[in-house]
Amino acid sequence: MTGRLINTSLNAICPYFTMFPLAFPLRILRRYAKRNQTVLDPFCGRGTTNFAARLEGLSSLGVDSSPVAAAITEAKLAQVGIPEILSEARDILSAIKPYDIPSGPFWEWAYHAEVLVDLCRFRSAFLQDCSTPARIALRGIILGALHGPRQKTFQSYFSNQSPRTYAPKPAYAVRYWKNRDLQPLQVDVLGIMERRAKRYYGSLPKSDGEVRLRDSREIDSLKPVSGKPKFSWVITSPPYYGMRTYITDQWLRYWFLGGAADVDYKNKHQILHSNPQDYVSDIRRIWNNVADCCKPDAKMVVRFGGISSRPDDPLDIIKNSFRNSRWRLSTIKDAGTSLEGKRQADAFLRSHSEAIVEYDIWADLA
Repeated sequence: MTGRLINTSLNAICPYFTMFPLAFPLRILRRYAKRNQTVLDPFCGRGTTNFAARLEGLSSLGVDSSPVAAAITEAKLAQVGIPEILSEARDILSAIKPYDIPSGPFWEWAYHAEVLVDLCRFRSAFLQDCSTPARIALRGIILGALHGPRQKTFQSYFSNQSPRTYAPKPAYAVRYWKNRDLQPLQVDVLGIMERRAKRYYGSLPKSDGEVRLRDSREIDSLKPVSGKPKFSWVITSPPYYGMRTYITDQWLRYWFLGGAADVDYKNKHQILHSNPQDYVSDIRRIWNNVADCCKPDAKMVVRFGGISSRPDDPLDIIKNSFRNSRWRLSTIKDAGTSLEGKRQADAFLRSHSEAIVEYDIWADLA
């Protein structure tokens, strides 16, 4: 649609262990979407679809039940300049007193004591108020830098050696650091933020998107923004059957957003994964909710695959989710396999799984 060179670096502000590439929604919207059409992603995750809509000048809504996902997506839609971000960062570091600083072996090994105090300053500030574009952007920057690998030159992450896509479990991480005598570094907190702000928040198109921290099984969570038309495009990727650890895998980022300082294995706002039938029922319910919020000629495109620990055929599962729904399948394409992000986890994974073929499923309203 735009036909111009654009800065896409903001899409990488914070990684997820599972994510589809920006090229997937961007190619669809650029080729088929028309001006003034609106876009919905009921499983927005790290906000790739919403960011693609921003790049193409389209209004969008992203919905997710994970606070981490919602915060990352908000950061990709923030309309803010670099000076405002850095000014806010300096103000927080100089004026905000940290509270509820976690303690214990994991925290002593994961972060240098002074770095942890500074992180808690920002956590305290954001829990009090994170409604301004500058704070929304800063929060996204910190989430992306909260944990990751140590660099040979200047440091890009606040933590000791860690995966960047998911948070290490405390006991295993402490053993890993102790066995290798990896002490946490006293990194330049403001310096890391400044480099990332300049990388991500350069010249960007205006944003016309909204994010909701909601459960898409509730119809009200998907209703179009007041005064805007129903959705013409739905581009999404639901959690693959058996993927139940979005909160636990992101527990450190979840802590920064106000969660517990240890791993919480409970998530009541999650699609059922007890068996394929329950999973399909939940997904079908969401497809029907989406239909209520779409124009009659709307199109849905779904990227879907599976995980190696579940033997069920992912193509059968996603096709079953559309049966007896208000959507009619039109095209199924092989999307290849996705290994993106897994290399960063190698230092902490004891075993590795093989990639499973993914599919792009196109559907029209019946």
